[in-house]
Amino acid sequence: MRTLDPVTLAVLNGRLVQIADEMDATLFRSAFNPIIAEAHDACHGLYHAETGATLVQGTSGLPIFVGAMAFAVKAVIDKARAQADLEEGDTYLFNDPYDGGTHLNDFRLVRPVMRGGKVFAWLASVGHWLDVGGNVPGNFNAKATESFQEGFRVPPVKIVRAGVFQQDVADILAANSRVPQSNWGDLNGQLNALHLGEQRVHALLDEYGDDTVAAAMRALSDRAEALMRANIAALPDGTYSYDDFLDNDGITDEPLRIALDLTIAGDRMTLDFSRSAPPCRGPLNIARSTAVACCYVALKHLFTDVPANAGCLAPIEFVIPDTTLLGVSAPKPVGGYTETILRVIDTVFGAFAKAAPERANGSPYATINALSLAGWRKDNKRWVMFCFFGGGLGGNPEGDGLNHGNNPISTATIPPAEILESLYPVMFTQWALRPDSAGPGFNRGGCGAIYEIEALNEGDTDVFLLGERGKFPPFGVNGGKSAALNRFFFDSDSGERSPDLVSKITDVRIACGQRVRLETPGGGGFGDPLTREPARVARDVALGYVSRDKAASDYGVAIDDDGKVDEGATKMLRGKAPA
Repeated sequence: MRTLDPVTLAVLNGRLVQIADEMDATLFRSAFNPIIAEAHDACHGLYHAETGATLVQGTSGLPIFVGAMAFAVKAVIDKARAQADLEEGDTYLFNDPYDGGTHLNDFRLVRPVMRGGKVFAWLASVGHWLDVGGNVPGNFNAKATESFQEGFRVPPVKIVRAGVFQQDVADILAANSRVPQSNWGDLNGQLNALHLGEQRVHALLDEYGDDTVAAAMRALSDRAEALMRANIAALPDGTYSYDDFLDNDGITDEPLRIALDLTIAGDRMTLDFSRSAPPCRGPLNIARSTAVACCYVALKHLFTDVPANAGCLAPIEFVIPDTTLLGVSAPKPVGGYTETILRVIDTVFGAFAKAAPERANGSPYATINALSLAGWRKDNKRWVMFCFFGGGLGGNPEGDGLNHGNNPISTATIPPAEILESLYPVMFTQWALRPDSAGPGFNRGGCGAIYEIEALNEGDTDVFLLGERGKFPPFGVNGGKSAALNRFFFDSDSGERSPDLVSKITDVRIACGQRVRLETPGGGGFGDPLTREPARVARDVALGYVSRDKAASDYGVAIDDDGKVDEGATKMLRGKAPA
């Protein structure tokens, strides 16, 4: 086995990452769908020729996709072997959420890089398509009880065969979407990204040689494994448990437990989810590959020095029984997977806080609030707006949580209001930070946000929401307090209303001029809020993050009418005798 010097290894690592980054950029610039073009809900990477294991990922794609894509590429490898018809120029397409996918909107394209008639590596692209049929525009159907109600499911098929585009496959895709032009643009953007990636890989191999690049990939994977083992070994041995809950499954208003027993033994870790709730009727289930992928994301947040490839998972065992909602098979609905994986990540953070409290973070707001608005234009064409929204991240040992950030499953950005207003008949009448939404702490959580949207469509506008954290708030750590709950409101002829299931609705229509409003959670706090310096609390009040009443009740800090700390009253509130 060839050994590379550190300089060559660093150069090749940079070149490989750059290839994935260029693929990301190519799709972001060419996609029709703002969820890809603006929010960057997509990802690209290179994968092992035989196992499908992650070798390299782009720095701007969604980490949750990278973790799941190893399973997706392996599904393609298995099919190619079974059919024995793999050719240079082939590209597979599929969205099967039970075989390396996530949910039906996420379409994966997988292409081999062939050298001398053999597969050197695989390239893969994944992006969130705007609409793939099903009962609900945008496909976040909170009332789905089987996957057929969420959209159409495609197993691995060749969209390109030996370099020839398969128009009949594309025609089937187009016939099953409310917005086929948007999907067509995204498909071509992904194909272009793969084409560019293939060119760049061949150029790199021609320059350095196949053996040298293969040796670099092995070395990078080995390095990730070694670093992960070192990080685990630095933690105290033991079993650390944490339970959290989903509000409901969209069908029955009963909470769903996500339970983790995290065991550390030397340089190995076991993540056991056996105590989690059984498969549910509604769309809050996920497949095992998705559960593993979100654990990968959580661990990458905790161990930031570990390179993002399959080597980091080598010392980790996953126990995810198919008797839980984290390991389901078809046709269990999985459209709300984004909410469940966020709760899985929270349980990893919660258990880790017990193993290493000095490094713990408060929970992020942990719901994407998948909101879809849809209707018909004057020209009798369908429009579908899907968007996810921001909230506060958790307080941490270094400082306060980020205000109005995105969730830890991704590096995605929240689409700008101007882009959404230009594409759809809507107007944002409010886009602001939400006061008193952050979890109090020595380092407080970040603030959530308020989004209010008015329908401008002349006809009715259909409204669909699949969210969470409406009953169980983002938690604090090390004495930090919980953040505010998620809230949603919509206008009706009888006045403003909230969903019966708190965070999920379907079958709601609003008229032109009526509005919907999201009030998202903040992040959980870190440390005892009564130890936060009064000057920092006064600054929060001045900035509108915290009200004067909450400064007194949550932080024990009295703020006078001039915005200054009343030191005597503060000492009384904090249980200290005035001087």
